[in-house]
Amino acid sequence: MMQEQAANIVTESSGSITSHMANEFLTFRLGGEEYGIEILKVQEIRGYDSITQIANAPEFIKGVVNLRGIIVPIIDMRIKFRLGTADYDRFTVVIILNVAGRVMGIVVDGVSDVLTLEAEQMHPTPEFGSVIDTEYIMGLGTVEERMLILIDIEKLMGSSEMGLIDQTIN
Repeated sequence: MMQEQAANIVTESSGSITSHMANEFLTFRLGGEEYGIEILKVQEIRGYDSITQIANAPEFIKGVVNLRGIIVPIIDMRIKFRLGTADYDRFTVVIILNVAGRVMGIVVDGVSDVLTLEAEQMHPTPEFGSVIDTEYIMGLGTVEERMLILIDIEKLMGSSEMGLIDQTIN
């Protein structure tokens, strides 16, 4: 809780946490790539379980689960990022997130670990012009030989195509 308050204070005053303190990211795999999301957004990690499908939902929204009385939408990140068909196996997990006061889950191929990235390990997103949409990428992280794609999960879930977070929150 104290760490979250400190991060909020730093973010509000500078607009960027990277220049003032280390960032912790939960890393996960989708296909052959590793991604990272801010650990403060993660509520819990669960195994992939049965999901109730919702009619007429976009393809990347797998459905919903009942998580201790809360109905939680589940998004398959492999489908969302157009990385091919997802094969659900014993390594497939659902990361339950709390983003802008909403609880939601993302299906990923597997969770790797929690990493602390110092400012010098974080790099801005390269410019790809209009060829690749990098709007939801915070930057790239490097840990030894590993390259992490750092996702701005709040921006992604708040996008108009996702529609999972009220647009007025920001």
